[in-house]
Amino acid sequence: MNALLLWTALFASPLLELTQGREQILLDTRTALSDLGWTKSQGSEWMEVTGDDENQNERRMLFVCQITQPNQNNWLRTQYIRVDGARRIYVEVQFTMRSCEDVPNVATCKETFNLYYYETDRDEATSTFPPWGEGAYVKVDTIAADQRFRPGSDKVVNFERRNIGPISKNGIYLAIQDTGACVAIMHVKVYYKYCGETLKNLASFSRTISGPQVTDLVKTRGSCVRNAITEDGQYPIYHCGGIGNWTVPTGTCFCTAGYEPNYSRTQCNACARNRYKSVVKNVACRRCPAYSSSSNRGATVCDCMNGYFRAHEDTADQPCTKPPTKVVNLYAAVNQSTSVTLKWERPLNEGGRTDLTYSIECFQCQPGFVDCTPCTERADYEPQKTGLVATHVTVKNLRLFAFYKFKVIATNGVTDIAAASGQQLYNFALVNVERNQAAPSPVLNVRSSEIDATSVLIRWDAPTLINGHILDYEVTAQHSKTRMSSFKTNRTSNRYWRIVGLEPSNDYLIKVRARTMAGFGPYSVPIKVKTLNKSTTTVAINSTAGSGPDYLLFVAIGGGILFVVAIVIVIVIFRRRRRRTVKSKKLKSDKSMYNGVSVTFNSSFQSNHKTYIDPTTYEDPQRAVSEFTKEIDATYIKIEQVIGAGEFGEVCRGRLQLPNKPESDVAIKTLKTGYSTQQKLDFLGEASIMGQFDHPNVIRLEGVVTKSRPLMIITEFMENGSLDAFLRNHDNGFTVIQLVGILRNIAAGMKYLSDMGYVHRDLAARNILVNAQLICKVSDFGMSRVLEEDSDAAYTARCGKIPIRWTAPEAFTYRKFTSASDVWSYGIVMWEVMSYGERPYWGMSNRDVMNAVETGYRLPAPMDCPQVQHKLMLDCWKKDRNQRPKFGQIVSSLDKMLRDPSQLKAKANEEGSRPVVPLVTSNGDNEPRHTELDVWLERRGFSQFKDNFIRNGCNCVEQIQQLTHSDLDRMGITSAEDQDVLLSAIQS
Repeated sequence: MNALLLWTALFASPLLELTQGREQILLDTRTALSDLGWTKSQGSEWMEVTGDDENQNERRMLFVCQITQPNQNNWLRTQYIRVDGARRIYVEVQFTMRSCEDVPNVATCKETFNLYYYETDRDEATSTFPPWGEGAYVKVDTIAADQRFRPGSDKVVNFERRNIGPISKNGIYLAIQDTGACVAIMHVKVYYKYCGETLKNLASFSRTISGPQVTDLVKTRGSCVRNAITEDGQYPIYHCGGIGNWTVPTGTCFCTAGYEPNYSRTQCNACARNRYKSVVKNVACRRCPAYSSSSNRGATVCDCMNGYFRAHEDTADQPCTKPPTKVVNLYAAVNQSTSVTLKWERPLNEGGRTDLTYSIECFQCQPGFVDCTPCTERADYEPQKTGLVATHVTVKNLRLFAFYKFKVIATNGVTDIAAASGQQLYNFALVNVERNQAAPSPVLNVRSSEIDATSVLIRWDAPTLINGHILDYEVTAQHSKTRMSSFKTNRTSNRYWRIVGLEPSNDYLIKVRARTMAGFGPYSVPIKVKTLNKSTTTVAINSTAGSGPDYLLFVAIGGGILFVVAIVIVIVIFRRRRRRTVKSKKLKSDKSMYNGVSVTFNSSFQSNHKTYIDPTTYEDPQRAVSEFTKEIDATYIKIEQVIGAGEFGEVCRGRLQLPNKPESDVAIKTLKTGYSTQQKLDFLGEASIMGQFDHPNVIRLEGVVTKSRPLMIITEFMENGSLDAFLRNHDNGFTVIQLVGILRNIAAGMKYLSDMGYVHRDLAARNILVNAQLICKVSDFGMSRVLEEDSDAAYTARCGKIPIRWTAPEAFTYRKFTSASDVWSYGIVMWEVMSYGERPYWGMSNRDVMNAVETGYRLPAPMDCPQVQHKLMLDCWKKDRNQRPKFGQIVSSLDKMLRDPSQLKAKANEEGSRPVVPLVTSNGDNEPRHTELDVWLERRGFSQFKDNFIRNGCNCVEQIQQLTHSDLDRMGITSAEDQDVLLSAIQS
């Protein structure tokens, strides 16, 4: 074949370029200005030529085509490539490949070439070192052409990308081996991915190289931007993903006082004039409060205008205020011989404050209210002289026939500050009082008589000093213990009064005072009166009106009634105590201990039944979110740690601090950026489902974040994670009664969901969460996710994915999901729990599981599984869904096991704890049937390897015939002799 024509055919196709994320290019042959200078092995037929790309630009390219010569081994190696600290690099190759069909005079023809690399800390390669061969170089992959060309056909370019890592040296050499292909290497590009410098959460993050694994998140600590600081030394964290993308920011810096964050939270800007910020928080600057202003940018507090002030305890957020004006309508009421009451109304202008108080100053004057001086006698002020809140005060112990002037001063929190600044105050009012009247003296000889259960007759003598004509008397009765004023206050012109409406068997203090035109005189000395009880009153009446025998009869009847009442009270108290004792014992029996921690069964929970509403029935899905969930402000949430990745985005652990509530641990599901509308609906739909549930064995939704990004679902945090992993980590670490308690938790949660009309469809141990108290809760209420990482995990039906190993036959055959199909899944969960998280059906494929279940096969009892437990599993796996137990019946069965543990002692038959093949017969009984695989193994004496094949998915002879030495190693058949015998038999 003409070499020039071949070269033209190989290179005459357009280039293809594909990049993702931020890339740092380490090698790019398109930028070469002269020979590439790559090293060839001795005798290598690789050729370097110059050709034109699709834009008619000259490029250096490499090709080889020795298909007419046998035994080709052409090696080509790049120059030393420094990786700049990267631990994973990417190699992109563009090439064209000649088809081996219709090639004349061919000696060897392949449509692939091999890619290798060699790690080293320095540039040390020569023409002979490292040795040309797979022993020295690490093979990356065999590169095959997806598209090849024939003579006369259009030339197409292949594009392949491979990644190499983790890399532990400073650099690498790439090597290409040709073993007999007609290939042209048009372009080689080597690069690594990194996250570029960025600003986030008021912090700057430096350039960060992605991790050695594609799934790694490299944690990078940020530095606060100018005018921002951290809180308690907790710096913001950003994670660099494997494709060179920043993700999962946690923590933030805070703008200092006088500065506010911009919209994107990348810098702190100074507050504008007449705006301020006094706290270190990420909040916007606020307009200056009333009667204040700021003339400079970056103000932390606004200055008060002239005549306005702030009190020392006022914050910068409060408006400036002024002292109050004087009180209005001040007047004095002279109502006793030695006292005066001052009353007034609040000032017309209180200065804009709420801490208004009053103080009183007393002045004694000469007749005509002249030559006033401060009062020297010790007067009593009720309630007090200074710090008054009420608008009245009574001044006692004043002299008679004297002249007084009283000043009432109104003050607030800035009065003293205003006075100190030299401002003149007008905050007081004056009133004149002339003490030229006299009230009567106290009444005398107050006494009681005719006392019964509800009334008493009071008599008294007139005062010695009347000072005029007595208008009337006031009689007041007060309860002697509480000292509260009684409603029994009356006036009379007589010197006696019967006080009625009193309570039996109570002590009262009774006092009397007289009133003249000058006002009330002082009260008399109180007397103490005790009312009689009702029985005593009855006796007194009867003893006055009747004879002795009647009295004895009433006493006897009353005593008998009291005796009967006492007996009834004793019986009621005894029964209540007995009920509490039984309930306490029942609650104690519903707990089991694991390493000092109780496994709680929540047997006493009473659900408020309601019907589940499918969020997809809402025309507007956002309405379901608002109806069934609670919106949480994102500022109340602090993400602390990334603990996993879900279908929608990252799953994090964090803290939730709601106002007036203690801080709590929460799990946070986030919706990744770039989500589709359907992904958002599925994400929020799961929250709308969870928000309808309220049960101690169902995961609790704390709320959602939908008004900011990223969207979040906040749930309670379950410290011990998923049940399957938890059981595997504590293999054989529980008693049987504890395992039954775990199953009881799950059954109670499913009973609650079933009663609400909700069908879970994905009940499995991986979807049960365990908290620190070992309480198990049903979770994961969305079926749109990928159920497991491996492609064999779910059988794909027309309407979605189904977890075959946990699914009832009518569900994976006819997509008939009901509470009965959840019962089938619960039986599989029982098997998982009793086997400590073992995989159901072990290594059988999904298709084999479906066939086996349809033909009658059921999982055998796990090791040490109680017979009654396996019987309950088999009841859950009955083919007729109407014959399966309801969840309420399952809860009752488990309760009986917990209350009578003796029935758990009988163990199920341990034979066949691992299935070998689906066990079926033509007549439908449970006798085992030999398969073609059984016969083939038995004839060759290989029956001992049967379990190895079954566990690794080899269920037929055709699969075994494809095995190699390395395959047998992975299956656990490591003996070289056994491998040779098996492979010899397979080949024969």
